[in-house]
Parts: sequence; structure tokens; C-alpha cells
Amino acid sequence: MKRLVLLTVLGITLTIPSFMFAQAAGSVGGGDHIQAGVFANYFRLDRSPTANFAGLGARLGFNVHPNIALEGEMAYDFERNYTNVFTDGVTTNFARSKTHILHGLFGPKFQTGSGAVRLFATGKVGFISFTTNTEGPTGGFKSALGAVGNGDAKFALYPGGGVEGFVGPIGLRFEVGDEIYFDDGARNNLRVTFGPTIRF
Repeated sequence: MKRLVLLTVLGITLTIPSFMFAQAAGSVGGGDHIQAGVFANYFRLDRSPTANFAGLGARLGFNVHPNIALEGEMAYDFERNYTNVFTDGVTTNFARSKTHILHGLFGPKFQTGSGAVRLFATGKVGFISFTTNTEGPTGGFKSALGAVGNGDAKFALYPGGGVEGFVGPIGLRFEVGDEIYFDDGARNNLRVTFGPTIRF
């Protein structure tokens, strides 16, 4: 797994300059060459019992065609969400989790042009890493990165889709998908992201 992560990072590093050159050459019009954003990440770990995790992430994409972008993203979940449904309502709260989850994904995004509102579908590959510690978000993130470097990550696939809307270069993006990782077979997990994005 360590080799897969290193090859993925190397591949991204080597391909970014060619995409930047294509953007500078004007292969995509209308100021929609690069898209960057941050997001809140919700991850429903489908184990017994199921567990809901929340965290933050960021993504960067390069348009290679008005309808196709290549994106890389990373998210880090450090909170657990507990939701209870009662006859008189629903309660939900967040608590710091001892289990920290790091997601790293890369792949194409197929979108409906570069208008103010567009739908998209994506299919990405990458890794997911689980670590257990009592550190805060910053220290836990460093430990999670170290676990990936030590080969403790698992291969992940992510099919998803969503919608994004823009007012000029500023927008909001909502995405939902199934993050599948492999550990004694395929494990399907709901993943939802929402957050601001900018295109230029």
C-alpha cells in the first residue's frame, strides 16, 4: 500500500505541470480553468455498529475540457456524530473521536459545462486510513499522515455525484457518494461533502 500511495503522489506531481500548461494555452475558456474548495465531510462508517464521523477537507481540480476536470482531494475526520431519534424529535451532537480517518482521492469529474449551475459525476481512487489516538485535530492529522507513510492505508474507490452553483467565481458544492475500501472484502460507506468553492 505504501508503494501505491507513493506512486499516486508521484503521478499527481508529474501531471500537474502539463495540466497547468494546457490551461495557460487556453484549452478551456471563460475563466474556469482551476477550481479549489474546502468542505465539511460527513462519513458513515458501515460497520457493526455503524458510526458517523465528521471532519474537514479540501480539493483542487484542473479542467482539461469544459466538461472534464481532474481533481485531487483530502479529508480528515476527527469528530463522531451521535444522532438519536425519539417520538418527540431528533437530537444530535458531536464529540471528539479517538478514531481518526484520513481520506485521499484523485480522479476525473464529469460536469455539465461551466454555467452558473452544473451537475457532475465523479469516480476517484485513492486511500483511506484509520488511526486511533487521543490527540487533538492537529496532532491526530500528523499521526494519520504518518500511518499512510507506514503503509497502514487501505485502497479506496469513490463513485459520487452532486451539484454546484456559482455567482461569478464563488460557489457552493454539494456531493454525495459511496466510498468503498477493501478490508476482508469491499466495504461500502456513505460520504457527503458540502462547502464553498472558487473557480478561476
